[in-house]
Amino acid sequence: MKDLISIIDVKKHIGETVKIGAWVADKSGKGKLQFLQLRDGTAFFQAVVFKPNMIEKYGEEIGVAKFDAIKHLSQETSVYVTGVVKEDVRSKFGYELDVTDLEVIGTSQDYPITPKEHGVEFLLDNRHLWLRSKRQMAIMQIRNAIIYASYDFFAKNGFIKFDSPILSGNAAENTTELFETDYFGNPAFLSQSGQLYLEAGAMALGRVFDFGPVFRAEKSKTRRHLTEFWMMDAEYPFVTHDESLDIQEAYVKALLQGVLDNAAYALETLERDTSLLQKYIDTPFMRVSYDDAIDLLQAHEHDEDTDYEHVEHGDDFGSPHETWLSNFYGVPTFVINYPASFKAFYMRPVPGNPERVLCADLLAPEGYGEIIGGSERETDYDLLLQKIADFGLDPADYEWYLELRKFGSVPHAGFGLGLERMVTFAAGTEHIREAIPFPRMINRIKP
Repeated sequence: MKDLISIIDVKKHIGETVKIGAWVADKSGKGKLQFLQLRDGTAFFQAVVFKPNMIEKYGEEIGVAKFDAIKHLSQETSVYVTGVVKEDVRSKFGYELDVTDLEVIGTSQDYPITPKEHGVEFLLDNRHLWLRSKRQMAIMQIRNAIIYASYDFFAKNGFIKFDSPILSGNAAENTTELFETDYFGNPAFLSQSGQLYLEAGAMALGRVFDFGPVFRAEKSKTRRHLTEFWMMDAEYPFVTHDESLDIQEAYVKALLQGVLDNAAYALETLERDTSLLQKYIDTPFMRVSYDDAIDLLQAHEHDEDTDYEHVEHGDDFGSPHETWLSNFYGVPTFVINYPASFKAFYMRPVPGNPERVLCADLLAPEGYGEIIGGSERETDYDLLLQKIADFGLDPADYEWYLELRKFGSVPHAGFGLGLERMVTFAAGTEHIREAIPFPRMINRIKP
């Protein structure tokens, strides 16, 4: 017999005797049979224990004792299980294990998350254990596939990873969303985005990206918001706004393809409609201007199936507006050239129309909302300085950022993708808090 194998690899060992390290997720049985639902982080599958087989192998006394011990295994007991892999056409997984031996590694008593319905708040408070469930395992596998696909995409497209700081002395976007902390007697802020630093990197290294945690001091008990999440930011010189949209579309399609290629079991576990994901890969994304989107929303606001409020030119969209727009087109949709009044200070105005900026939000269909925000950046020193003042920011805090416009400024653009929103979209799940490993551990910090 070979060394330990993973459950996901049992298909390579049909008819062989294998040994697996696993946890008992659930158990059932009657009479001479016990059915163990095993998990090891790669997959779940069933192991079958037949009492006569245990007696035949170990003799009456030892065989009966082993079977009785297996019969009384508790949920989340860790075990080494040895057995013969067999095909099982009745299960979705397709294989099961006929157990020949089982060794308990670590016992488990009174596990709080039982195979029954629990409220989401209870599960989030027990997130460290909830991660062991079949659904949460699948979501984390999809998250991993997206991260892997991100690095693969950027490596193939000439990007260098350029890490930006977590502690910052200024705001990238909205100062009201900053978490402030004391940095040896001076104020510092948890990063909202690595974008400003990436612009410096792009002027030195060309195409750059970063991938790490960012923070927003905003309400997070919604299905779309988190106070701490992971952001992928990318920046590139000598690129126009339209060329940037091409890169963003290719990137999202690469992420979806990566999930289809590397997380098929997870998608099946979540019963995700993979034909929709394939459609999003095969179909060009829509591009609609902000003003055309407003006109479209106004034209349909009295339709029977709409549930969004009236919106005027100059207003920002709410979630219902974004949902309707992306569902109207049926594919991920770029809304471009928003009003400058509610977008970030660094965005370049649309030529000939200073009330609009060269930016885009990518809206995912099926109600998942914005997954990417991006723009072409302002390159003129004086105009950027004026925008900083207009936003009520201190130019001294942005002196280094302004200097990027003094020494060889070039057209450049970039975007940021929220990892958890992308995971939620790809997985087809309902709540963003399932897409981050530990969204509620802050509750355990005592003052």
